[in-house]
Amino acid sequence: MSVEKKPLPKVSNYITVEGEKRLRDELNYLWRVERPKVTQQVSDAAALGDRSENAEYIYGKKRLREIDRRVRHLRKRLELLTIVDKAPTDTSRIYFGARIRVEDEEGNEHHYRLVGPDEIGESPGYISVDAPLGRALLGKPVDSEVTIVTPGGRRTWYVLDIQYKGAG
Repeated sequence: MSVEKKPLPKVSNYITVEGEKRLRDELNYLWRVERPKVTQQVSDAAALGDRSENAEYIYGKKRLREIDRRVRHLRKRLELLTIVDKAPTDTSRIYFGARIRVEDEEGNEHHYRLVGPDEIGESPGYISVDAPLGRALLGKPVDSEVTIVTPGGRRTWYVLDIQYKGAG
């Protein structure tokens, strides 16, 4: 009996200059600071003797595996990413890197920046171009109406403003 795997959703390979710098800084910190420090701690713990009951040694080895896994992920991801450092030629529409102001059905204003999936969580108001709202907003001009279906029902937003200042 074979189990079919569902294909993973396509993830955009775009990133802002700031986002790429954060990923490189994290990679650099993990590789040059955190990993050597943890390696030394593991070495010191191993010198104490019996490793099977040595919590510092066991935890240190686990932490090294976590660091190595994250380093591999960051290196692979950074190779694939395309850095978007310029505003699009048509700045009247929403594209990657746009800072947008939208209004929901209740009249509440929200400010978002359309970024890549690697940048989500870095700043409040960042939404991924892969998210349902991000995909719906792509290519829309000011005064557009965007409706998506959410778990809470249909939601509508109105595009009030689009800016690309500091889009790089």
